[in-house]
Amino acid sequence: MGYDADVIVIGAGLAGLVAVAELVEAGRRVVLVDQEPEASLGGQAHWSFGGLFLVDSPEQRRLGVRDSRELALADWFATAGFDRDEDRWPRRWAEAYVDFAAGEKRSWLRAHGIKIFPVVGWAERGAADGAGPGNSVPRFHITWGTGPGVLAPFVRRLREGVARGLVETRFRHRVTGLGRTAGVVDTVTGEVLVPSSAPRGTASSREAAGTFELRAQAVVITSGGIGGNAELVRANWPERLGAPPERLLTGVPAHVDGLMLGVAERAGARLINRDRMWHYTEGITNWDPIWPGHGIRVLPGPSSLWLDPAGRRLPAGHVPGADTLGALEHITRAGHAHTWFVLNRRVIEKEFALSGSEQNPDLTGKHVLEVLGRIRAGVPGPVRAFLDRGADFVVARDVEELAAGMNRVAGDEAIDAAELRRTIEARDREITDPAGSDPQALTIRHARGFRGERLARVVPPHALLDPKAGPLIAARLSVLTRKTLGGLETDLSSRVLTAGGEPLPGVYAAGEAAGFGGGGVHGYRSLEGTFLGGCLFSGRSAGRAAAGAV
Repeated sequence: MGYDADVIVIGAGLAGLVAVAELVEAGRRVVLVDQEPEASLGGQAHWSFGGLFLVDSPEQRRLGVRDSRELALADWFATAGFDRDEDRWPRRWAEAYVDFAAGEKRSWLRAHGIKIFPVVGWAERGAADGAGPGNSVPRFHITWGTGPGVLAPFVRRLREGVARGLVETRFRHRVTGLGRTAGVVDTVTGEVLVPSSAPRGTASSREAAGTFELRAQAVVITSGGIGGNAELVRANWPERLGAPPERLLTGVPAHVDGLMLGVAERAGARLINRDRMWHYTEGITNWDPIWPGHGIRVLPGPSSLWLDPAGRRLPAGHVPGADTLGALEHITRAGHAHTWFVLNRRVIEKEFALSGSEQNPDLTGKHVLEVLGRIRAGVPGPVRAFLDRGADFVVARDVEELAAGMNRVAGDEAIDAAELRRTIEARDREITDPAGSDPQALTIRHARGFRGERLARVVPPHALLDPKAGPLIAARLSVLTRKTLGGLETDLSSRVLTAGGEPLPGVYAAGEAAGFGGGGVHGYRSLEGTFLGGCLFSGRSAGRAAAGAV
């Protein structure tokens, strides 16, 4: 029996598209398989904010940010916390990725027509004293065009490959098995699903209309993680984090179901670090949902007051926008169903960014004047829509009205207005004291030492109860599922490994399916801007390695 292609790529997200681009560049014939309709081409990357981790970039240097490969690698290892035997390959992938981010990544992106917004953000902030996890300096570079802008050149390369007769796309093909010939995985089998006109991101039918079998010399798995599958998220939830919340918002479409990981495992692949996941603590219910349980992540500045369900301030060290995993562990181990940000108009105008391409139409649409408008006073339109229509928001003239609104949203009487006032006043005293040693106050002052943060992201220290900065605002926050940090174990050539440590013949993996490289390049925590970049880097590696092997 002959081959249908040189390589079969399973999964039409960013990592799969990059792998296809590399294979086409090498003149290889490719079949691209995906269970979703063509409308969802690009997968999760389409919905992303477009953040990219770069080191010692011209954008950083123009803003006075001093960065280096050595500092970034130290931050990565301090944040990842590698502590297992199976972290052997993730460690090596981490070193390779930081080298890429500090080296050719930016020029490689520019060669593909991808441009970077000039203001560098500071996601997953490190502590002001330099201790603990997180980025020591701002490294979050936003793509001009957000997620769709990252995808565009690789979608174009796919179309060119189709036009040249090198690529065949098989949408609505759901893989259920991998088969071998003479010990080499060369067969992909599964179900042909009924045609679907489901718009991008919405659930499509799983009704099967038939079966398929495809054969190639190599198979590249780029099928994503488990973030859209609440059952798998709960099944893999680690004991160290306590019990998962009863209410989980979902940050990715339902097709991010993780089922292909099980198919690969049954074929002999080793799946490692499955208990390492990256879920956000700052999820808000989307007032205009696209998929079931759709939540949006708030990208917070450091000034909001963070409270538990009873209105108590979270322990010192839990500052908005820093140590996501540490905050998640505190919240879930304490059994909190939700937390609160308390802020005011002045803070929300500058510090309340929303993640996602659809929540940032100015950047996604490349509208220069609208982007410049962010620097001016006023609540951004997408944020205003949540204030007006979001189920998790309260806007109030005074503390008593705020407390009543918070209780109404939560459906209980947990917030006492007098105690809430005392908590806000205590925060305000610390934040406005130039010599204050409160960790949040130190974080705010440290952040404002960077030009980009001072210009576009962090407001001057002030009292939340300052009437000139009102009204008061509360936002209920829920845990939001997002990324799988573990995955199929791979070597630096993206070859999938077996339990014995040897390559599974014919099989490669990239993107979230491979834990973005090695089966867990991030360890326990991400520095952010590393998920799209991980898809780019590992997809490129897998495509080049597969092309060289066939």
